Amino acid sequence: MPPKSTPKSKSNQYPHFKPGSKVEIMSEEDGFRGSFFTGTVVKATRTSNFVVEYDKLFEDEEGTKPLQETVNEFQIRPIPPREKKREFKFSEEVDAFHNDGWWEGVITEVNDDGKFAVFFRSTKEQIEFSEENLRLHREWISGAWKPTLEGVEEEKKEEVKEKENEGSRNKRKLVEEEEKEVKRRVNKKVPDTTQVKPIESPKDAKFSKGMLVEVSSDEDGLKGAWFAATIVEPVGKDKYLIEYQALRTEDDSDFLREEIDTVHIRPCPPQTIMIDRFKKLEEVDALFNDAWWVGVVSRVNTFPKYLVFFKDSNEELEFKHSDLRPHQDWINGKWVTPSKALKL
Repeated sequence: MPPKSTPKSKSNQYPHFKPGSKVEIMSEEDGFRGSFFTGTVVKATRTSNFVVEYDKLFEDEEGTKPLQETVNEFQIRPIPPREKKREFKFSEEVDAFHNDGWWEGVITEVNDDGKFAVFFRSTKEQIEFSEENLRLHREWISGAWKPTLEGVEEEKKEEVKEKENEGSRNKRKLVEEEEKEVKRRVNKKVPDTTQVKPIESPKDAKFSKGMLVEVSSDEDGLKGAWFAATIVEPVGKDKYLIEYQALRTEDDSDFLREEIDTVHIRPCPPQTIMIDRFKKLEEVDALFNDAWWVGVVSRVNTFPKYLVFFKDSNEELEFKHSDLRPHQDWINGKWVTPSKALKL
């Protein structure tokens, strides 16, 4: 009779989140949602929750008692790796250090003084940062960082080759020639970003009559949602009259019309047919209550269903595959995929 299997211990199930481990914690507080703050795992519970202590957030105004909280496994991750030196580029997705936390954004300007303008979609703000306060944005996926730290994989391969070819000059020479060829090919494939021209900003975008668009709202309970609509006509500078495709008037006599600022209007995202399943922790848009809401796949259920976690409302709901789409952001007149790491 085979021995009974024993359940995995908490430390085995989450090897990166043992008590004493340094981590980054995603905040759920209003005004800070989506940002990450450094801290330490204090205790692991019997569930998927952890007690953490922040490094720079405190319970008292004097700053003598570090704040402790119980957080979900989806709210913590190890400290991301970081290149010692990196040349950041236009449209590159980064994390920016601001107000003691790391905030995800996109570089929209590379200035001559060595500073970078970063656009934050959560607040629709653009702030200037120096290089030392930026890092390449990475996703913690299935226990690994994507994309990996530049040069790490190459260094591992180099070590293996060095051991295998030790004592053989001919083999070493062959390895060097192969490395030169690889570098030559890589250099050929690296795009020349010096020719990239800034694309028109959202405020300068022009929408024509009858154009299908998506519209966002700043109303409580609707922040982060995008509703399908049609452009009726322009109404002054940077404003358009739109007609919703699903929202109705109070008397249900017609589709609702509103005047909307261009900051809250974007073209409909390009249709992306997902043949493969969405992955755990993949950022998606979920169709709910006639709108698209950004969330993260927290669990892949029996296909074709998924559990999706929404940061803004701290809710978790189940969706069919057909009610999800890959998340994209409309920034500086182009569609940007936040989780580029999932493609690597």
